[in-house]
Amino acid sequence: MKAIKLLLSFSLISMLFTSCYTEVIVDDFNDHPVSVNQLLNSYELWYVDINSTLGYGETPFLQKAFTISFLNGVIYANNNIVGLGSSGNGYGIDVGTYDAYNMILDVQHDVDDFETFDVYQIDNNTIELYNPHNDTSYFLDGYQRSNFDYDYVFYDNIHYFLQEYEAWEKTYTSNFGAINEFDSENYLQFLAGGNDSEFRSSQDATGTSQNNLYWDYTGVYGVGDVSGDFYLKTLTLDYDYLGNEYFELSVINDRKIELYHPNSGTVYRFEGRGYIQYLKSGNKKDSLKNPNTDKKRKYRKDKIDNPRENIRDI
Repeated sequence: MKAIKLLLSFSLISMLFTSCYTEVIVDDFNDHPVSVNQLLNSYELWYVDINSTLGYGETPFLQKAFTISFLNGVIYANNNIVGLGSSGNGYGIDVGTYDAYNMILDVQHDVDDFETFDVYQIDNNTIELYNPHNDTSYFLDGYQRSNFDYDYVFYDNIHYFLQEYEAWEKTYTSNFGAINEFDSENYLQFLAGGNDSEFRSSQDATGTSQNNLYWDYTGVYGVGDVSGDFYLKTLTLDYDYLGNEYFELSVINDRKIELYHPNSGTVYRFEGRGYIQYLKSGNKKDSLKNPNTDKKRKYRKDKIDNPRENIRDI
C-alpha cells in the first residue's frame, strides 16, 4: 500500500510539472503549435527587417523586398517604394512560387531560381527564415494590410524612392528667389548599387529623352530627417569644389517632388521620367546606361542579437 501511495504521489507530481511546462510554452506564443503554412498565412504582409539580418550572405529576392506575402502557393513582394500600398492591392507583384512543409520553406523565384529556408517562429508576429546555403537569417515581422503603415515605410526609405526613376526632370522654378547656380541644373539621377549615395546632374534642355541625356556631373548625395516633421526630408548634393547644395525635400506624389533651396529662397519641382519597376531580382535591363537596376536594400543600423538564440537561453 505504501508503495502504491508513493507511486501515485510521484505520478501526480510528474503530471503537475508537465502541466506547468506545457502552460509556459502555450503562454510564450499564445497558441498551440501551428503548421508552417498556417504560420506563413497568419499575416497578409511580412515586412523584411533588413537591419536585423544575421550572416554575411545574401538572398537576392529578400534583399530587394520591403514586404513579401504567401498566397495559395504564390509569393508576392513589394520591391518598389513607388506604388507602395496600391500595387497588387497592397501585396505588390507576383515574384515566384513556394512550397511549405515540416517548418521548411522552398521558394522557386522567377529569376533567382530555387532557395530553401528553415522557418522558426520567434514570437507572435516574427519569423526567421534561415538559408543554410549562405548561413544567413532574415527576420520578418507580420502585419495585416489594414494595420501596416505604408506611409512610414515610404518616408523611411525616400532614398530608394529617388532611385526608382531613370531621371528626374525639372518642371518648375519659382519666380521668387535669388538667381543661383542650381538654376542651370535640369535633370537629376540618383544611382543604386555601389555605395548607394551617388547622383548625377545634367544641364540638357528640358524635354530631352532620358536615353539622350549627357550627365555633366557625378557626385555624392545624402537624405536626412527633419526634427518634428516626419514627412519633410533634407537633400544634400555635394558638388565638390562648387560646394554643397542643400534642399528641403517634399514628396508631392509618387512621381513628383519639390525642392526648396533655403540659400536662395527658390522652389523647384521635379518629375520622375522612366519608372524602374523592380519586377524581379536580377533584372538587368539596360544596366550599362542605368545602374539603378542593381538596387538592393542595405543595412542602415548595427546588427542586433539573434532573438531566436535569446529565446533558447531563457
